[in-house]
Amino acid sequence: MRTALAMLLWLALVVSPAAGDEADARSGPPTWFAQTLTRGDGGLNVAYFWSKGPWLRSETVVAGHRIVTIVRGDWYWVYDVLDGSGLAIRREPAVVAADRPSGRPFGLEYETLLDQGAELVRKEELLGRAAGIYRITDGVGKRELWVTEDADRIPLRLEIYDRQSASQRTTDWINWQRDLSIPDAFFSPETNAQLEEMDHAEYLRRSPEGDLPRVPVLYLRLLYKRTAD
Repeated sequence: MRTALAMLLWLALVVSPAAGDEADARSGPPTWFAQTLTRGDGGLNVAYFWSKGPWLRSETVVAGHRIVTIVRGDWYWVYDVLDGSGLAIRREPAVVAADRPSGRPFGLEYETLLDQGAELVRKEELLGRAAGIYRITDGVGKRELWVTEDADRIPLRLEIYDRQSASQRTTDWINWQRDLSIPDAFFSPETNAQLEEMDHAEYLRRSPEGDLPRVPVLYLRLLYKRTAD
């Protein structure tokens, strides 16, 4: 427990901008950072998210492999840091056109659940923040979201119950930071990454065949339009 707490405190110090850097960050595209802890039947997963305007970088560990996902402009890159293998997928033009320069590309669960019909059921404090709790129950199961009531609508916790598998997954967002000074190069893949290039249509065609590099393609709504979202 002490080790985990020390890590979180170190992370907060590292990503919190100095006064001068904060002024520089606010003069450009909005920047965000958050960490998520997801627990469920599959165990615990930790993920990190950075954004600069509509650009996204995410890092997580899957089966001992550090997976980096970067979304920037026309491209969606995902690769395994251990062996350098991955994909460079050209995003669907309609998704690129929907990028919001003044928004953030992650932590949009409030908008997603509201579109699906979620309603406010109560208010309470969570992780030291006043939050509204929104819930939707349907044939798929139940989703319940704790979100701040300010204009940023920052998600704090999401509980998902899947009716078909009778499983539950909980995600907590911690250590939210904003107005960081992040260089553009942070949103580019490492030069030694060996990325197989294709467009989103080829990815969708080849994915069921299993002949692509074995990297998890996450956050699909940033790659192509999904009718289920």
